[in-house]
Amino acid sequence: MSVEITVTEDREICFRLRFEVFVDEQNVPVEEEIDALDDAATHLLATQNGQPIGTARIVFDGETAKIGRVCVAKAGRGTGLGKALIEKAVEIAEDTPGVTRAKLGAQVQALGFYEKLGFAAFGPVYDDAGIDHRDMVLEL
Repeated sequence: MSVEITVTEDREICFRLRFEVFVDEQNVPVEEEIDALDDAATHLLATQNGQPIGTARIVFDGETAKIGRVCVAKAGRGTGLGKALIEKAVEIAEDTPGVTRAKLGAQVQALGFYEKLGFAAFGPVYDDAGIDHRDMVLEL
């Protein structure tokens, strides 16, 4: 398996992956999936043998890199690709001058996954697009 994760300007491919995972599988309303932050975000695209298989975005806000819209297509699940996407996003955040923390809103069932990557949960559980989430942070 040959997987590559790169920054991409091809948002349409990322949107298609996000639509497949969030809208089709998790029933997130389409109008909540793509937002104005996509215009300013850094988009990551994971490809396996040249085929799109995962994506994430990073929105920079002062000292914070907000990682979000992390998704892996069914064919890539259980392979470590989700971990690799987060690690790449954190690497980019660390390499960005002035950024001191990475933050994300994790689906509650994924808290353990992010904790293993060094993120710490804080604040209450909240509803985001009908799915329980909790904020998490990683000091860089």
